[in-house]
Amino acid sequence: MTDHDRDNARARDAWNANARFWDEHMGDGNDFFNLLVWPAVERLLQPRAGAPLLDLACGNGLTSRRLVEMGAHVVAVDFSEELIALAKAHPRGPEIDYRVIDVTDYHALVELGEARFEAALCNMALMDLADLEPLMKALPGLLRPGGIFVFSVLHPCFNNPYTVQVAELDDREGRFETTYSVKVSRYLTPYTRKGAAMHGQPVPHPYFHRSLAALIGAGFGAGLVLDGLDECAFPTSYSGGTSALSWSGKFSDIPPVLVGRMRRAGA
Repeated sequence: MTDHDRDNARARDAWNANARFWDEHMGDGNDFFNLLVWPAVERLLQPRAGAPLLDLACGNGLTSRRLVEMGAHVVAVDFSEELIALAKAHPRGPEIDYRVIDVTDYHALVELGEARFEAALCNMALMDLADLEPLMKALPGLLRPGGIFVFSVLHPCFNNPYTVQVAELDDREGRFETTYSVKVSRYLTPYTRKGAAMHGQPVPHPYFHRSLAALIGAGFGAGLVLDGLDECAFPTSYSGGTSALSWSGKFSDIPPVLVGRMRRAGA
């Protein structure tokens, strides 16, 4: 068993253990998803009614259901048997072709069908994959000519496991102001570190951090080109969050989410 295999098994075990908690707390979307992630994903993906779409690492089926509501025909895969079971149990579950497939398994992916999909989506999951190469290698064959791949991730520059959100009280000629910022202590070197996607999560899961060059470069190496990019931050008016230093309008100039679109070179 390779290091990637061991890391991937640990990630799968963690997500199986967290599946029910995740489904109960994420459900059909929280503020982070609804306000930050989904608008940018929808804008770059532009799902067409009747289009065959592939939802990679679909989790509890949140994005799969959104795509079906927009009229797409969705095949959705995840390596967590528990998450797939919960996704199938949702009232809209029968409308979606859910399958237990590890998206780091190249051969399992290509068996889904050559040039079958108009678009593929991987929502907030690339940082959960121990190895990106099998997925990127498979995508050009899975997509139709002109097909696109849209991904969203924790922004590797500003929201990785070695970033810390900071509040500093500053005396500006007798007027006290609080400045909110992010301190980054590690970025370029890839690493794995356990963390929690949500407060109260039963088991920490591994994050596989990659720099922007490594993240997007994996697609370049497979013959994909980047033709869309968005960096998402909460507006200054947003005051939600679970603590004083949660992502909110206080950090409105620092994006915690990166969303990109890739397609086959020359398409």
